[in-house]
Amino acid sequence: MDEGLRVIRRKNWCKKGTRSKKRGDRRKGRINVMGGVRYSDKKRWVDFIPSGNSANFYAVLKNFYGDLRSEWILQGNLAEEFEDKGCKFVIILDNASFHKKAEILQKIAAEMPNLIIEFLPKYSPDYNAS
Repeated sequence: MDEGLRVIRRKNWCKKGTRSKKRGDRRKGRINVMGGVRYSDKKRWVDFIPSGNSANFYAVLKNFYGDLRSEWILQGNLAEEFEDKGCKFVIILDNASFHKKAEILQKIAAEMPNLIIEFLPKYSPDYNAS
């Protein structure tokens, strides 16, 4: 397993009334990943982002949309017809605040009309990846 992707547990047992002295290894930083799977052919798409914020979220979706459009064109279709005749893609998101930022959602709707944004129900830990 790649050392950078190893999960480090920071919880451990200690005597009641005392606090654990164990130090977590945070030198390598955090890895943020966005990705998905196309149902029809199981094609995977993954992008790594430096941090979870609305600007990075938008940039990842813009990159994803560009990839979908390029794939459409490579199949012999006209670029101008992508918005009207291309497939619609459902993006399912959790309720992170940067996913729901109104200005970003408006920008996505205006610039990427083939993306349909749906949100998980609030307080649905069974659906969230852990």
